[in-house]
Formats: sequence, structure tokens, C-alpha cells
Amino acid sequence: MEKYAVVVAGGSGLRMGTSLPKQFLLLRDKPVLWYTLNAFLDAYPDLQIVLVLHEQHIERGQSILRSTYDPDRIWMTTGGETRFHSVRNGLAHIRRHSIVFVHDGVRCLLTPELIRRCYEGAVDKGNAIPATSAVDSIRLETLNGSVPVDRDKVKLIQTPQTFYSEIIKSAFEQDFHESFTDEASVVEKLGVKINLIEGESTNIKITRPLDLLIAEKVLEEREMGL
Repeated sequence: MEKYAVVVAGGSGLRMGTSLPKQFLLLRDKPVLWYTLNAFLDAYPDLQIVLVLHEQHIERGQSILRSTYDPDRIWMTTGGETRFHSVRNGLAHIRRHSIVFVHDGVRCLLTPELIRRCYEGAVDKGNAIPATSAVDSIRLETLNGSVPVDRDKVKLIQTPQTFYSEIIKSAFEQDFHESFTDEASVVEKLGVKINLIEGESTNIKITRPLDLLIAEKVLEEREMGL
């Protein structure tokens, strides 16, 4: 089956405290986004990528694209006002029956194994959303104070969120709503049951300076085969 990844990389560097958006920051001498793109290229030889960037960063994106293992399998489009609109712009380039991955460009530590697991889960059940279990104690704030929550019932959601193309493209024909925090929430609005699969603890979102240090350590250990 055909495979497409919509990689959304239109964020700013506000929380990172840099003028350069975090997807372009260097990690072991390569941009964060470079690792993300190559993970998808490595996962399947026939997978194609739609890279969604802010229009002012298209030239920078082209430079990164050309440095990947297989730039001919990547093309770019511009983002929209919100993540929802950026994903919609990316999906507009997918016109054939396929499996579609939607991924945060700054989750650069995902592995080809996770991508394949998402693919297999989506083929089997229509969608596959990677998630990990909470390890900290959790409390929920209410009008009467905070109450404990059973952490075994709490899941931390990751990307790539993966769907049959017909499902996700139909979902993104809806009007934007503030409750849409990720692709699963958009699809779920249509009444589709969401299927969670096991994510990866290292599949972190690069948001703060500390995350870059963690990512460097993870890549170093992978290089050493640890």
C-alpha cells in the first residue's frame, strides 16, 4: 500500500528562547528536522514525505531536504494559521488510497521501528496513535481543589498519528474547532474509534534547551549500540 508522511514543521522558537525555530537548530551538527525526515525515509523505501513549513523558511527547508538520503521522495508545501490548517494543506497533496502518517517535525528521535508499528496498526484497525504510560503521580484540578487520577489510565500521546487516507482526509474537511489538539481528536469527532499503540519513551518533542541535551545523549547511545 502507498505510504505518505505529512511532517509538520511550522513552529516557532519561543519556548526554546531562540530566534531560529527549533526544527532548524543543530543537533550533532545536523538540523533537528534532518533526523525526522531520514527516519521516515529509512522506514520504507516507497514512503513519500510532504514537508509543511512556514513560507519564510522554504529556502532553509530545501537545503535540509537536499541533504537527506533520498530528497526525491520529499516535497514541500506551506503551512496555515494553526497546526490543523497546516496538516490540511499537507493532506491536499495526497490524492490516492494510502496510509498517512502525520508527525511533528521536532520529534526527531522516532525510530523506523515505531513508524512500521504505526503502519501495521493502521492497516489492521484504520488508525494507530502511539502513546506511552504516565510515570509520575497525576492530579486533576477541579473547582473544589485537586484530586488524584489513576495514572495507569492516563496515556501520553505522541506522533506519528497514522490513518487510512480516506479517514483523515474526510476528518480534515471539518471546520476548525478549539478542541482539536491533534489529528486523533479531529478524526474522533467523526465518531471513529481511536486505536492506541505502544510509543517510545525517547520519542520526545524538542521544546526546551534541555530537550536538545537529552536528544544528543540518545543519539550518542544509539551510535554506540546501547
